[in-house]
Amino acid sequence: MKEHFDGLCEDIRYGVFPITKHFDISPLYHRHVVCASFDGKNWVVVAKNTLFGMTEKYVAKFLVVATGENSEGYIPPIPGLDSFNGELMHSSCYENGKRFEKKDVLVVGSGNSGMEISFDLSNWGARTSLIVRSPVHFLTEGMVKLGMGLLKYLPLDLVDNIVLMLSKLKYGDISEYGIQRPSKGPFYLKRATGRSPVIDVGTIAKIRAQEIKVLPSIKKVNGHEIHFMNGGIKSYDAIVLATGYKSTVGEWLKDDGGLFGEDGMPKKRNPNHWKGENGLYCVGFARAGLFGISNDAKAISQDITTILNH
Repeated sequence: MKEHFDGLCEDIRYGVFPITKHFDISPLYHRHVVCASFDGKNWVVVAKNTLFGMTEKYVAKFLVVATGENSEGYIPPIPGLDSFNGELMHSSCYENGKRFEKKDVLVVGSGNSGMEISFDLSNWGARTSLIVRSPVHFLTEGMVKLGMGLLKYLPLDLVDNIVLMLSKLKYGDISEYGIQRPSKGPFYLKRATGRSPVIDVGTIAKIRAQEIKVLPSIKKVNGHEIHFMNGGIKSYDAIVLATGYKSTVGEWLKDDGGLFGEDGMPKKRNPNHWKGENGLYCVGFARAGLFGISNDAKAISQDITTILNH
């Protein structure tokens, strides 16, 4: 079985055939799920065919919710945000900073998206400011790869200490620029919370050079003016909200038997989150990246196989 799987991976890698052909999968495109509910025996999914404008119905014994935890851009409830007179966008709509040249742009969010967008805006000549509310780890791509490799052989705490030492040697003390490091290590936080460290693409150098200004949280918005928690006030032409994403399961899934909470995430924590009632499953909600998705998929396929065999 392992040899077959390894051979399959090689074939896919070199484009010998599509995976859909090997597993006899027929994807249906241009469909938008309106609702999914359990009729007492099967799952009934109602979808709209956006290509032809028709409504379609699908019936199945099992339903796997694979929309994941990042279905839709999250807009935080910032007081007065609706009054902003400039351009407002979520990071999911950002393309590049060309049209923001010589404009004042505020990026909200210090994850990988916010850091990379800030770097790009600055490269295009925008006067860029970045809001950093929470402590954040900065690593190079090489540090991340090294850490992932070491985790195969060393305890997590030791790997975190090694990577943090390298990060401090590379970036030094960046607290004077308004950025704090978390008390827990980067790989611990990834495993415990799903929050990834920032892979630096050059943003730190621009922050040190004052080409990107680091600011605290927003207190309120009043037209073009942004009022910050430290008492500062500044006008901006645009705001980019790199504030993450949210699950939209609650908008279309009915009769979930309590699998999901109000936030659209499973009520049970990883690794017991993936199975619900009446043949309902979820994949991609473990807050554990691709590794978590892989584990979910394996568990679900094995469980369905067991049920069908009995």
